[in-house]
Amino acid sequence: MPRIPGVSQHDAVRVFTKLGYRIVRQSGHIVMSNGKVRLIIPRHSPINAITMGAIAKDAGLTPEQFRAQL
Repeated sequence: MPRIPGVSQHDAVRVFTKLGYRIVRQSGHIVMSNGKVRLIIPRHSPINAITMGAIAKDAGLTPEQFRAQL
């Protein structure tokens, strides 16, 4: 799986907001949901490439689709 390097938490939240997710809760992590799927985004900048790839996969996106939304 190609990686998604150098994505900040703010960019990740912006992408998932465009895809219909909303912030449910914030603490050490940001929890976003679209009503069916819950995503947990760490408050790191940048987010580890492997972690971001797994979050995109949980949302049903390929790394290429995620990069296109940036």
